[in-house]
Amino acid sequence: MTVATDNDVTADSEPTAQDPAPDGDGDADSAGPRRSRLRRRPVIVSAVLVAALAAGTLAVLQPWHGGSAQTGHPAVRHTTAEVRRTSLADGLKLAGQLSYGTPTDVVAQGHGVLTALPKEGDRIKAGQRLYEVDGAPVVLFTGDRPFWRDLAEGVSDGEDVRELKRNLVDLGHADGLGLSVDEKFTKATVTAVKRWQKAAGLKQTGKITLGSVVALPSATVRVQQVPARLGAAVGASAVLKVTGTDLVARLQPSDDQVSQFQPGGKVTVRLSDGTQVPGTIRTLNLGGPGNQQGNGGGGGGDSGGGGDTSKTTVTVALDGQKQAAKAGPSSVTVTVTGRSVDDALVVPVTALLALDGGGYGVQVAGGGRTRLVRVQLGLVANAKAQITGEIKAGDQVVIPS
Repeated sequence: MTVATDNDVTADSEPTAQDPAPDGDGDADSAGPRRSRLRRRPVIVSAVLVAALAAGTLAVLQPWHGGSAQTGHPAVRHTTAEVRRTSLADGLKLAGQLSYGTPTDVVAQGHGVLTALPKEGDRIKAGQRLYEVDGAPVVLFTGDRPFWRDLAEGVSDGEDVRELKRNLVDLGHADGLGLSVDEKFTKATVTAVKRWQKAAGLKQTGKITLGSVVALPSATVRVQQVPARLGAAVGASAVLKVTGTDLVARLQPSDDQVSQFQPGGKVTVRLSDGTQVPGTIRTLNLGGPGNQQGNGGGGGGDSGGGGDTSKTTVTVALDGQKQAAKAGPSSVTVTVTGRSVDDALVVPVTALLALDGGGYGVQVAGGGRTRLVRVQLGLVANAKAQITGEIKAGDQVVIPS
């Protein structure tokens, strides 16, 4: 390529002894071509600069090319990754704890001496004995409120009567009696109570005395702790601490993450052994009393959450209890899935190149050569990106390193 030199400029701009001074029309005409060449030479230099700039831009946009002695740029290392067709999903991941839930205190009512207690880890169903007072069993009933009085024929109507009748029906002691689950203590109720007393080995009085049953929200509980001791008198302190029988995951999202957790929402729980099981958000406790939201499931201490009670606590019910039981109480990772795509072409995000003028591309390697392919981005999650364009699964894309 021809480039103007200092000598060329001097010869054309300064008259010499061999070149007569410009004078008249003829001299003006002879000087014209020289002036024309002077005007064109900066254009040639500008073209060289543009070409150099273009080469520099190309080097920026193509970092996969190694350096050379001509450019003086150091070689840029790179690797390749395969374009895969797979599913991709984004979402929020938070650490949590797997446990049986926050224990609920069981306080004995009435009077007497504790004569039998369960063992830690025992599972007790509704209708079975929780513990024993003065040689008589205290039986688990299902309910959201404690019994507060003796119940017998002639007692005034009340919600405690309704709760008693519902348990008698659920346990099968009202079969064939046509017992309605309402607030009235009827003759049919007396008969159902006597049936229950016979099955429990109690004297058949048709009367429920205060302290002979304990109502808890869950139909089955797990004994977490037994703080009471045999021979101790029944009082205001807890006899047992019980939980639900299912393992649940608990986590505490930050304030700006709470909106992604709604009761009934679906999540994925990764157990300590790497197993992933589906889960459902059961309760959302916003911190402080009276702030719990939930879908009504569970019981046995699903409210509350351990840790900092001023923070929002999310309780997640797990579908895979067998897998959870193998892992046992331990740390877990809970993922709230947002958007997802199936059968997507996916590349590492590090393979994406921002193109001059906007958009993205990837450099596809093959046959000892590379080619730049413009792509359209879809979902980006977990350091991977969904792409579409003139590219297929199995292609190798360049990743600068």
